[in-house]
Amino acid sequence: MSQPTPSFYNLAWRWHFYAGLFVAPFMILLALTGIIYLFKPQLDPLLYDHLINVSPGHHRLSADQQLQRVQTTYPQSHVSQYLPALNPQRSGQFVIHNAGRELNVFINPYSGEILGEQDARLNLQAVARALHGELMIGTLGDRLVELAAGWGVVLVISGLYLWWPRGQSAAGVLWPRVSRRGRVLWRDLHAVTGFWGAALLLFMLISGMTWTGFWGKQYADLWNQFPAAMWNNVPQSDLQARNLNTATRQTVPWAMENTPMPLSGAHAEHSGHTAHASGPAAPRVTLQQVVDTANRRNVEPGYSITLPTTAEGVLTVAVFADDPRNDATLHVDQYTGEVLADVRWQHYSNVARATEMGVMLHEGKLFGSLNQIAILLVCLMILLSSISGLVIWWKRRPQGRLGVPPLRHALPTWKTGVAIMLFLAILFPLVGASLLAVWAVDRLLLIIRSKQQHERCS
Repeated sequence: MSQPTPSFYNLAWRWHFYAGLFVAPFMILLALTGIIYLFKPQLDPLLYDHLINVSPGHHRLSADQQLQRVQTTYPQSHVSQYLPALNPQRSGQFVIHNAGRELNVFINPYSGEILGEQDARLNLQAVARALHGELMIGTLGDRLVELAAGWGVVLVISGLYLWWPRGQSAAGVLWPRVSRRGRVLWRDLHAVTGFWGAALLLFMLISGMTWTGFWGKQYADLWNQFPAAMWNNVPQSDLQARNLNTATRQTVPWAMENTPMPLSGAHAEHSGHTAHASGPAAPRVTLQQVVDTANRRNVEPGYSITLPTTAEGVLTVAVFADDPRNDATLHVDQYTGEVLADVRWQHYSNVARATEMGVMLHEGKLFGSLNQIAILLVCLMILLSSISGLVIWWKRRPQGRLGVPPLRHALPTWKTGVAIMLFLAILFPLVGASLLAVWAVDRLLLIIRSKQQHERCS
């Protein structure tokens, strides 16, 4: 008598359960915060109309005049960044550090009136971005988000295996059976939404992971390379441009994160090529001169100018453009005004270009409102799939127990499954370590349960 063909359905279901229980809360949070950040261009003018929108005038104050007004209003502050007005209807913005707080200060570029201030870390968009990237708890949050994204890949792959048609009709597979009620309807909503959104979810997970602190940094170091000649004649510090980016504020494009920060030449030869200053920054180049440099070099409006904090630091002009082909990053010597580096789209590697395009698609910026609507639909699909999965679990869980799907019989080694897990472990090391840990705990639980059953039978 032939042995029945072993079914790995329950094993896949078991791993899908573990992945889903961990990932679902993160997916809900990421989808909600992503929607908020997605509509930043529309929300900011509505929420902060009094800070952002101005009536165009005939004469605009220079950047230095605007800076002087801000320094007069906040005499004890330190200015770290200047964002020129995006267009004639918008205000200028300075980022300052005042009494332990980081503030966005808005100024009318025509009258010089200080329009108001905003907590740079606690406004709606900053909070949404910080939650989305690191749960507002720093490195630990970044690693948790990376783990959730990696386990999301496990979730999608195992979900597709579970969804794969096994002789049943298309109803409940390609479209939900809306006439059904209860758990069956929730199951259909979960499976069908997950299937149609699988490729999009994988794109969102992987494109988002390029920003993570562990996997994203390794990915950038591996693939994001620039010609060495670009930096041959530039004194370099031991800092990278990624230091200009924070959880709440994006300054330089992803492609620039692992590039070295240059040193201002007047002090570089005495500094031993270190990034630690012997004194505070005292730029001889004016802010307006840097603005003029950016305009002469056709940097797209929407750029920021980051001021140096040390005697060896540089002024950095950067625009993280909606269309990455307009990206620009310029490092300017604070004493001479010389442009030490000017990096554009044409300098990016092919992988960096593809990654930047992916990031802009992820953020809904590349094709205007069409891209926004598409990403909104993806976020809504993620919400529906996550919530329906939790509802299914809640409805089927045994009272007082987690309800891990049981293995109905002993299985031989599932070579395809093992190969997939090994591939994911190599591709995403943090996920690989956690997979190993969960597998060990799962095996331990199976052994304990098997012994308990054996004792009851004896």
